Amino acid sequence: MTIFNFFKRSTTKCPRCLGKRFVDWDDIRRLNRQLKWVPAPCAYCDATGRVPKGLLSKVAVDCMYLTIDLPESVIEKIKEGDKETIEKGKQRELFVDHLIEYAEHHYLTQNMDAESIATLYLNTEAEKANFSVTKEELIKYIQGVIELKKTKLETLPL
Repeated sequence: MTIFNFFKRSTTKCPRCLGKRFVDWDDIRRLNRQLKWVPAPCAYCDATGRVPKGLLSKVAVDCMYLTIDLPESVIEKIKEGDKETIEKGKQRELFVDHLIEYAEHHYLTQNMDAESIATLYLNTEAEKANFSVTKEELIKYIQGVIELKKTKLETLPL
């Protein structure tokens, strides 16, 4: 057995990007991470297409917080299973989930547009949030929530 065979056996094809080294929209839909990720080089495998087999038991493939835009030190902490860093990621995901639910609720029940929802959120919810966001970022994000919701509603069977 050569050393190359040993390394190949100790790694496996990346389950996030399916070995492509890049997370595309198909991967994002497959992992149900719309509104949470955008296409980018794969952070799970460091854009190599392969991961150590041990990583699969340490970090969920769909871990929302593990993205390529994080500092390398944070990515390593996540991959090492650092409890504090993983908890911060879970809190971030809860914040995003709440924001999505808030936007969907006001869009569907009050027929509000993105700017109105953003203004309401900033006036009533922002103080309680663990994370801050600018009004412009919030409007753009809520527009994405509304577009995804419209798409889902249009594909429902009659």
